[in-house]
Amino acid sequence: MDHYEIIEHALIHIEDNLQHPISVDSVADTFHMSKYYFHRLFSAMMGCSLNQYILSRRLNASLGFIQDSSLALTDIAYQLNFGTQSSFTRAFKRKYRISPSSLRQGQMTIPQSPIPSVVKRPVKNLNGDIVTEFTLTKLESIRVSGIAFEVDLASDDYKTKIRSHAQMLLNQMDETIHGSCYMIYSNCQPGSTRFKALFGIPRDIQIDEPYFFTVDVPQLFCAKFKYFGDLLEIGDVLKTDYARFLKISKQETEDSHIELIQAFDDIHNLESAYHIYAPIKKLPIDSEI
Repeated sequence: MDHYEIIEHALIHIEDNLQHPISVDSVADTFHMSKYYFHRLFSAMMGCSLNQYILSRRLNASLGFIQDSSLALTDIAYQLNFGTQSSFTRAFKRKYRISPSSLRQGQMTIPQSPIPSVVKRPVKNLNGDIVTEFTLTKLESIRVSGIAFEVDLASDDYKTKIRSHAQMLLNQMDETIHGSCYMIYSNCQPGSTRFKALFGIPRDIQIDEPYFFTVDVPQLFCAKFKYFGDLLEIGDVLKTDYARFLKISKQETEDSHIELIQAFDDIHNLESAYHIYAPIKKLPIDSEI
């Protein structure tokens, strides 16, 4: 099995055994792996430790018992291996900002979350740590023509807005046009959740629309990552991967107005694999890892 398939099977195994004792040793043994390697792999793929994940899934399972059954809270804590009701209540309040008893009284409703999907991306061992595979490389300057717009990542409809503007460009293009395309994100101001975005292709095209722009992207020194899946659905994973990369590789982010570039090989196949370019400070000697 590939590494992400191992983790996918591990998540199912954990979900099926939430009412039993689970440890790094027991899960690793199930997949005939070293507990040390398995724990590093799990943390790299899921962005949290195995114990943190198990706790979150037990709390998630408790929602069903609290809202849909008459089991006493003490029995729920016992069934899900919390040890005591007080430890269960403390963990529940930290995660959901409400006590189990208040939830049961109907003060609010909290839906259960499905087993999270495992984002497919290559990983590598870097000095004993497992990280999402990266390359340090130069992204040469390019001129990109396309649809420009603003999105607020704090709003609920930003995903719909990004997809609709990308489709707007595709609808304007001749089907004979093939090649790579880019989604370029730049922050409006430090600390803001509003981003300027441009979805375009590296060639001259003319569209008679007010939001059509041509921009010159300067040469950038970047960390390059490869992912499979929708960027809008893996945002938290990418954020965790990037923070882990910076910590382990001891790289620093570049002070650039461009935050992120998503590059697809084929503009007509946006469901394919793609690369993420994140600007970082240039190394003293140009190199590619």
